[in-house]
Amino acid sequence: MRRVLVAGNWKMHKTPSEARVWFAELKRLLPPLQSEAAVLPAFPILPVAKEVLAETQVGYGAQDVSAHKEGAYTGEVSARMLSDLGCRYAIVGHSERRRYHGETDALVAEKAKRLLEEGITPILCVGEPLEVREKGEAVPHTLRQLRGSLEGVEPPGPEALVIAYEPVWAIGTGKNATPEDAEAMHQEIRKALAERYGEAFSSRVRILYGGSVNPKNFADLLSMPNVDGGLVGGASLELESFLALLRIAG
Repeated sequence: MRRVLVAGNWKMHKTPSEARVWFAELKRLLPPLQSEAAVLPAFPILPVAKEVLAETQVGYGAQDVSAHKEGAYTGEVSARMLSDLGCRYAIVGHSERRRYHGETDALVAEKAKRLLEEGITPILCVGEPLEVREKGEAVPHTLRQLRGSLEGVEPPGPEALVIAYEPVWAIGTGKNATPEDAEAMHQEIRKALAERYGEAFSSRVRILYGGSVNPKNFADLLSMPNVDGGLVGGASLELESFLALLRIAG
């Protein structure tokens, strides 16, 4: 019912020239896919993604978006600009944006609304830091974040929203939640989505796991009934590991 999504978050890596070579090789080596692949590079790389990947099975998108539609907001990038570049997805609420840029749940919700207005699917990130998990408060923390980040957000359908659970303590650390840990949180997230949007909607929303996803742990994560793919960081930067994840996803 839910198509697996492998979304590579490149963060602040690769130049446009480097990305062009990477995309061309991906295009050459890409196997037939039952799952869905997407790459999420830095803003300057998006025109290259449009040029090279437009006729492939690989979607692409941005790592952030402005909460404003347009105007005198130096350094911001609007959802309309992303739409013009053919972006299918954009990340909102990544833990690094929340931590380093002080982004609130309310701001994340506004960003998600701007994306939906332009027909772009938000990949909305939620998750707890280590100290919260150690206190046994991971679930209430994450669900509070989820509900706040969806305040006033009304997707036209379940395919128009993706949730990514990223335990902050597992991002780029080599640590990762066990498949059972991920499944338990994904179940809670799906229940909260059912309360917000209804059971039929919730059952079709994809919930990704993000946090040191790699070819060694991805199959076990995907074996969980509520894990619908991965928001992948470091393992998406090397072409062979990204292709390995796609082969695992099928």
